[in-house]
Amino acid sequence: MIVESYLYEKLNGEVRCNTCWHRCKLKEGKWGICRTRKNEDGVLKVYNYGMASSIALDPIEKKPLNNFKPGTKVLSFGSVSCNFRCLHCQNYEIAFADLNYTYIREIDPGGVLRMCMDRNADGVAWTYNEPSIWHEFALDSSRLVKNSGFFVVYVTNGYMTPEAVDQFEGILDAANVDVKAFSERFYRKVCKASLENVIRSVEYMHRKGVFLELTYLIIPGENDDREEIREFAEWVVSVDARIPVHFSRFHPDFRMMDRSATPVEKIEEAIGIAKKAGIEYVYAGNVWGHEYENTYCPNCGELLIAREGFYVYNINVVKDQPPRCPNCGYEQNIIL
Repeated sequence: MIVESYLYEKLNGEVRCNTCWHRCKLKEGKWGICRTRKNEDGVLKVYNYGMASSIALDPIEKKPLNNFKPGTKVLSFGSVSCNFRCLHCQNYEIAFADLNYTYIREIDPGGVLRMCMDRNADGVAWTYNEPSIWHEFALDSSRLVKNSGFFVVYVTNGYMTPEAVDQFEGILDAANVDVKAFSERFYRKVCKASLENVIRSVEYMHRKGVFLELTYLIIPGENDDREEIREFAEWVVSVDARIPVHFSRFHPDFRMMDRSATPVEKIEEAIGIAKKAGIEYVYAGNVWGHEYENTYCPNCGELLIAREGFYVYNINVVKDQPPRCPNCGYEQNIIL
C-alpha cells in the first residue's frame, strides 16, 4: 500500500523528509536513503505501509528490555530496508532487502490488533529492522493497539527526528536504542550515519518520558576501546544513571566475517567500566547464563530478577509504584 508521508516539507518541486535525521532532500522521482520513500509530483510517498517481512511472538527480554514489563510477551513486527548501512548488520536479510522481498506479507492496523488478541500478547514491538522505516504504519497500528490496552515498544537505531518522536507522544511506552559505538568515525565508516544525531534522539526521547534501555554491541577492534566505553558510560550517566545498559557480544556476520566473536572478558570489562561510572543497571547480552543477565538492586546488590537467556525465573521486588528492593527499600527503575 502506498500512502503520503506524515512528515515532510514541500520545497518548490523538491521535498524534504523529516522522519529520520538524514532529512533527505529529494528531487522529482528520487528515493530516500531508506529506499521506501519517493518524491512523486512534489508529494513524498511511502511505499511500505503494512508490508511486513517478519512477525513473531517474543519475550520482552529478547528486544532486549529487562527493566520494562519483565516476563511479558510482545508481538514483534518488522518490515524491509533501513536508513543505516551497517557492515555488521545481523538482520541484513531484511535490512538490505527492497520492496520486492519474497516473504513480504501485507497487513493493516486492524490486523495488528487482531493478531495481538489472538496470540494473547501483552504488547507490540516494532523491531527486526529500523521501525522508523515504516513510521506511518507503526504509528497508526500503535495508536490502535494502545487504545485497546496493549503497550508499545521500539527497538531502534535512534535516528528518529524529534518530530517523529512527537507523533508517538502518549503512544510509545519504551524503546531500546542500539548505540553502535561512541565515535563519529565508527558511525561514518560502519553505519553511514552520525553519532551526534543518535545522542540527540536518546536525550529527546528521555525528556519526552519514553522508558529507555540502551544496547552497545562490542565489536573487537572497532568500538571496544576502554576510553570509548568510558565516554559512552559517562554520557549515559549525564542523561540518567538509571537507564539500563546492555553490553552485547558480537558474532561475525554480513560484511564483518573477518572479526572474531567478542571475548566474554571484554563484556565483563565494559560492565565494570559502566558500573564505576555510576550506571545502575548493567547487563551482559548474548552471553547465555552469565550472572549479569540478572537484575540486581543498585543500592544493596539484592537479586531482583533472575534470568537465563530470555527466560525469567523469579521477580523479587516489592510491587509498589515504583517497585522497591525487598531488602533495602531502594526504589527501582523497573516498570512491572
